[in-house]
Amino acid sequence: MTGIDDLPIRDELRGKSPYGAPQLDVPVRLNTNENPYPLPEELVARIAERVTEAARGLNRYPDRDAVELRTELARYLSRTAGHTVDHRQVWAANGSNEVLQQLLQAFGGPGRTALGFEPSYSMHALIARGTGTGWLSGPRNDDFTIDTEAAVAAIAEHKPDVVFVCSPNNPTGTAVTEETVLALYEAAQAARSDRHEHGALVVVDEAYGEFSHHPSLLPLIEGRDTLVLSRTMSKAFGAAGLRLGYLAAAPAVVDAVQLVRLPYHLSAVTQATALAALEHTDTLLGYVEQLKTERDRLVTELRAIGCQVTASDANFVQFGRFDGAAGSHAVWEALLAHGVLVRDNGVPGWLRVTAGTPEENDAFLDAVRAVTKELKEKSD
Repeated sequence: MTGIDDLPIRDELRGKSPYGAPQLDVPVRLNTNENPYPLPEELVARIAERVTEAARGLNRYPDRDAVELRTELARYLSRTAGHTVDHRQVWAANGSNEVLQQLLQAFGGPGRTALGFEPSYSMHALIARGTGTGWLSGPRNDDFTIDTEAAVAAIAEHKPDVVFVCSPNNPTGTAVTEETVLALYEAAQAARSDRHEHGALVVVDEAYGEFSHHPSLLPLIEGRDTLVLSRTMSKAFGAAGLRLGYLAAAPAVVDAVQLVRLPYHLSAVTQATALAALEHTDTLLGYVEQLKTERDRLVTELRAIGCQVTASDANFVQFGRFDGAAGSHAVWEALLAHGVLVRDNGVPGWLRVTAGTPEENDAFLDAVRAVTKELKEKSD
């Protein structure tokens, strides 16, 4: 049987694996950073109304530029993120991954490079590879924060065309300070390559921004034409199945991504559903506050059990520290045997757990206590 590597695919794709996390049927699934709370019934009813209205016009293409949706997203950002933007500064697509893909299609590509600070969201590197953009990995400190001085030096040395900064960072949960982002942005503007006279595009990935202890970095886009903030409705809005992501940037950046977006890329149904969700922002952000409380409880309880925990500004917690990759995977399997699925995402010695409902978190903590006892008994 013909395998994928027998096909004439691009060389940089050979031997690679697609992005994905195990989808197993277990009682407690805390491995994909989903919001555990179903949408409230009044929102479900409003979605049905909006979609029914949109369905009457499905014989026509949707609003290609999604102006109403972008206007409402701009209103949401202006109200919650501390900086006023309008629809000309906002762009929406099918999940933040498509937003990032469009940015790399416009500003990356063959002969250009992107730089990120790993461990970080693995899709940054995967989307770079998929768009023919070279990928460079920048340094982090032992506590998973960005080493600003070393990062600035890496930008000066490599002169990337795109720089990714994930805050809060996935999978570690660490936030990036405003001072670090500004330092990286200034370095990216100074490190002009031979190919162009402009500095690099800097993308701040704030997929988990609503869960942070710190304010959004959105105000930093003011006066900075190549600084972009990306967001998603998958996490805070509890709408992972919707697939709606968006960015905020200078209007020229929005114009640039429209050069590469597919025609009518956002369906009328997607736009209608997102608009309904935005009508219920206050209710959905109430769930976010509950999850922040549960996240902080997980940090406290895991430390009490004896685990090391990375300070988290997201809706998940990175915990360990186990004996290398083999040790962390053994703990992952032991937790799975107790009916709890967490994420083993390749950071040696660490695992990641999503903040769930209080009941799910109790089950997870009980499983950690049981596994810790079992491991101690084996070592005695």
